Amino acid sequence: MGLSNIDLIVIGLFFLSMLLIGFWSYFKNKSAEDYFVAGGNLPWWLSGISHHVSGYSGAVFVAYAALAYTHGFSLYIWWAFTIGFSILISARIFPVFWVRLRKRYRIQSPLEYLANRYNILTQQIMAWSGVILKLFDVGAKWAAIAILLQGFTGLSLNTGILISGGISLIYITFGGLWAVIITDFTQFIVQIVAGVIMFVVVVDRLGGLSSITGLWDQLPEGNSQLFNDPYTVGFALTFLFINFLSYNGGNWNLATRYISSPSERQASKAAMLSGILYLVWPLILFFPMWAAPVILPGMENPSQSYAALTLNLLPAGLIGLVIASLFANTMSMTSSDVNTISAVITRDILPVFSTRFKNERNALLTARITTFIFTFLTIAVALQQEQFGGVLGLIVTWFGALLGPIAVPMLLGIIPAFQSCGPRAAISSIIAGLITFIITKNTDIGSMALEIALPLLVSLFVYVSVGFIDRNMVPEHVKELLASLQKKYDERHD
Repeated sequence: MGLSNIDLIVIGLFFLSMLLIGFWSYFKNKSAEDYFVAGGNLPWWLSGISHHVSGYSGAVFVAYAALAYTHGFSLYIWWAFTIGFSILISARIFPVFWVRLRKRYRIQSPLEYLANRYNILTQQIMAWSGVILKLFDVGAKWAAIAILLQGFTGLSLNTGILISGGISLIYITFGGLWAVIITDFTQFIVQIVAGVIMFVVVVDRLGGLSSITGLWDQLPEGNSQLFNDPYTVGFALTFLFINFLSYNGGNWNLATRYISSPSERQASKAAMLSGILYLVWPLILFFPMWAAPVILPGMENPSQSYAALTLNLLPAGLIGLVIASLFANTMSMTSSDVNTISAVITRDILPVFSTRFKNERNALLTARITTFIFTFLTIAVALQQEQFGGVLGLIVTWFGALLGPIAVPMLLGIIPAFQSCGPRAAISSIIAGLITFIITKNTDIGSMALEIALPLLVSLFVYVSVGFIDRNMVPEHVKELLASLQKKYDERHD
């Protein structure tokens, strides 16, 4: 695409800043608790911003750009609005529970409490499922970054994977969660600046401020509607439920943002900040994508619309800034995933194999080694993408499908109303959700909303049903755990 030297310099400075932040963060980690949950001292505004930017990747500028081009405003309704609404309505519930779990049970991994809530077997099933699937999921995201890099610079896919993955490997391994959080903040600033510039340029191209409201009459039929088939009301409600589970902790890396908060109040404020950002920022970010059919009509491949807008409308230097923001989104999500998965391996899996991994004295070294090995393996998976063919994309889909079945026992297990849902309910719901997913993928359901919702709904039904059958078999320690989470923590204990 012929990027200018100044664009390449801007991109290079972005990558360099990631490395410098990693080295700086190295000195903030004195223990595994610092490395995985920032010592429980993560300010609410940093936590909220990190929670926000860790929730989406470069797919926003590729796959979602295509949907904005072909289906218009409905993208905001079923994606950004449902996320923001889900976070805001539960800002005083799940974030508070995650903080209480850390303070009372010293958890550093979102799955750590499951051994007590259910049993070791349930915890291990959920841990191993998530780790294996995330190995391919993160690998696929490195490949996605490389595809973006190749499209703009002409670099080979393997070179792009090694650059983005290698830089992330260094700063995550050195800096832990502090590195992830500070880079998230840096990437958020880059994203805001690049997004606002693109918004202003597009508005100017369309004729000024009046185009913000006048654009919609110029778009293809249906693009200005709140719902545009197949993204119907049912589809939006399905995603509302999925996002409710995902953004309150079903996505493990997002739970970590709350676990790392110093107090219940700060965790709630972090959630509210993230929710508000999801309601407001996408209106600015997506506007150029919605306007693309007017500026670039008749595109054969709408997934290239945002890249085409960037190259057609922006001068040298600013193109590099926008490209850096594309990398920022994906690197934020991948680094966040890696840090949390490392916590799951270090805190939940390794101690089951050997009690020496419970030794806090060597915990920080173990954490860094685990992070390095897992990140290295994800890069190896990305480099072998051709051997997998379409499997990487399938694995990403599988992880999304498993999110619901895994998140149901993980999140609902915190709520007293579901205290009778024990190990049988949890394991049965995961298996039932997976089987339903396989069936829906091999059967013509006739409804996209139903295809996505069924695994989650079946998992929920099985979880509640088995819990009802076992309602008289609640262990005393489970009652005590849930009762303790209902009591406000006395901050004077810290």
